[in-house]
Amino acid sequence: MLQKTQSLNFPVILSAPPSILVFIGLSVLLFSISFSLSHPQWLVGIIVNACLFLAAIFLPEKLVLPLIILPSLGVLSRGIIFGPLTMSLVYFLPFIWLSNLVLLLVFKKFFFRFNSLFSILIAASVKFLFLFLIANIFFKFVFVPKIFLQLMGVNQFLTALAGGLIFWIIFNFYAKHQFRNKRIT
Repeated sequence: MLQKTQSLNFPVILSAPPSILVFIGLSVLLFSISFSLSHPQWLVGIIVNACLFLAAIFLPEKLVLPLIILPSLGVLSRGIIFGPLTMSLVYFLPFIWLSNLVLLLVFKKFFFRFNSLFSILIAASVKFLFLFLIANIFFKFVFVPKIFLQLMGVNQFLTALAGGLIFWIIFNFYAKHQFRNKRIT
C-alpha cells in the first residue's frame, strides 16, 4: 500500500476551489457536530479528530489553523457536553486548541517521514500526554474537577486514535482512487 501512496504528490495539495470547499465542509462539520451532537462525547471526539487529520493532509496550513478552534467553540456555545462543567472548559480552551495544533503538527511531520498509522499513534499519544499533563496541573490547583482527568486523559488518546483510523481508511480510499486514475490516464 505504501507504494501506491508514494505515487501521490505530497503534500496532497488541492487546487483553490476544492480546497475552499473542503475547508468550508470541515468547518461546518467541526462546529455543528460539536454544537448539535453533545453525547456521546467519544463519538464527537472521534469525528472531530478524523476531520483534523484530514485537514492536516488536504488543506494548506493557513486554512487548517481556524479548524483547531471550531470544535471547542461549538461545545462552549452549546454548553451541554460538560453541563455545569462548562466554566471549567473555558480555562481549558487554549490548551485544547494547542493540543489540536500539536496533533496536526506531529502527525504531519511524521506522516511524510514514516507511514500514516505510526504517525497517527505518535500524534494521538502526544495530544493525550499534553492534555493529561495540563488536566493534572489544573486539578492540583483546583481549577477543574477530577472528571477532567478522565475527559482529558485516556479518552483523548482513544478518540484521537479512532479518528486517525477513520482518516487512514478515507485517505487510503482516496490514494487508491488517485492511483487508479493516474494509471488510466
